[in-house]
Amino acid sequence: MLESLKKMFSGNEGDMPVNTGGKPDISREKSAELYEKAKNYFPGGVNSPVRAFKSVYGTPLFIQKGDGCFVWDADGNQFIDFCGSWGPLILGHNNAKVREKVTEVMQNGMSFGAPTALENELAELIIKNNKLVEKIRFTSSGTEAVMSAIRLARGYTGRDKIIKFEGCYHGHSDSLLVKAGSGLVTFGETSSAGVPKSFAQETIVIPLNDTEALKKAFEQFKDEVAAVIIEGIPANNGLLMQDAEYIQFLQHICKENKALLIFDEVITGFRLGFEGAAGHYGIKPDIVTYGKIIGGGLPVGMYGASAEIMSHISPDGGVYQAGTLSGNPVAMAAGIAQLTELLRSGFYKDLNNKASEFAESIQRFATARNYKLKVFHVGSIFWLAFTDKDKIQCAEDIDPASMEKFKVMHRELLNRGIYLGPSGYEVGFVSAAHTKIELEKAKRAIFDSLDVVFRNK
Repeated sequence: MLESLKKMFSGNEGDMPVNTGGKPDISREKSAELYEKAKNYFPGGVNSPVRAFKSVYGTPLFIQKGDGCFVWDADGNQFIDFCGSWGPLILGHNNAKVREKVTEVMQNGMSFGAPTALENELAELIIKNNKLVEKIRFTSSGTEAVMSAIRLARGYTGRDKIIKFEGCYHGHSDSLLVKAGSGLVTFGETSSAGVPKSFAQETIVIPLNDTEALKKAFEQFKDEVAAVIIEGIPANNGLLMQDAEYIQFLQHICKENKALLIFDEVITGFRLGFEGAAGHYGIKPDIVTYGKIIGGGLPVGMYGASAEIMSHISPDGGVYQAGTLSGNPVAMAAGIAQLTELLRSGFYKDLNNKASEFAESIQRFATARNYKLKVFHVGSIFWLAFTDKDKIQCAEDIDPASMEKFKVMHRELLNRGIYLGPSGYEVGFVSAAHTKIELEKAKRAIFDSLDVVFRNK
């Protein structure tokens, strides 16, 4: 995963070939000015690397406004948005109920560093409707939630080693910024400057969808593994959907070896359903991490487990974790408003059906045209992959050369008013705010863009 990210960010900015698509390029003049100014303040001009547009054509777009399923950039260009702030905006941008709840709460102050009733309200909303957790702890980001879950697993089991999978991303904490070394079962190798090798030595990295590798890892490091961590459905490096049998095997081998199973549901939690990917597969992980959607567009994270496991967290137990802004009332308010809407009868059925029809329509078009494209999708998440493989379940199955086609498509889509995340490794999201009219417009734009991609191949 980290190697693909590095390749993603190594391109040359402004690498814009002559437009042969027959659709004029949008103006990026103001965005370009803002980007040049930003480079004086931030490394690479951005506060998160993927925003730098290094893996697609042109200068990054500076977004000025969002409403419903639309965003507008600094140059006034309007787009139908399928990035959705990388997943949290399941109701769309600037949702009225979320905005009103946040505005109401802000009248009383924005941060106290002390308990508030809003924390109880959001926790009760989650725990009453999600049988996977009995107690939870709020954090300020998904990375923080995962980092804390790893510490909890180590403290609970008294073991140090963690098994993770190549192709899964769990935030930028040191023990998880690792890649696979040579061999089937290996200690992780640091994939970022500043991560000591000694940290990486506590992380074992194995391929996804490989039961033998998992067996060998437990054999090689018997009684040393605290936990196995996996994205509920890996969605940070393509959409690498795993077979239910593999997930069930994963749960079984963890129990057999007295290791904990951690589901990182920062993306899939409350996106596929109220119980996320764990509910999709019908299993109960030992620890689950969440983020994104539970904050309604504001910074938040959360991890949870049984009351017995969570009793090891300070101040009840010896595993320390704290945060000044944990349970921030404004983020709690946004989460309460958003999750209340998700619990509405038929919400997920309607959203997932709409997303499925959208993805399948694109697939039918590509198949009819004999285009080498697969549209992988689950729930309201989709991924456009330039491949003829019916399944992509591990990082090695993604052809890096296919990203050149995505670059062309991304530019063509921007020129037709469609905004996808600026990387071919990233997934897209359909929100409740996408109407049939907007989805039909988006499909037509995608069809036209694919015609350009494959005409120029």
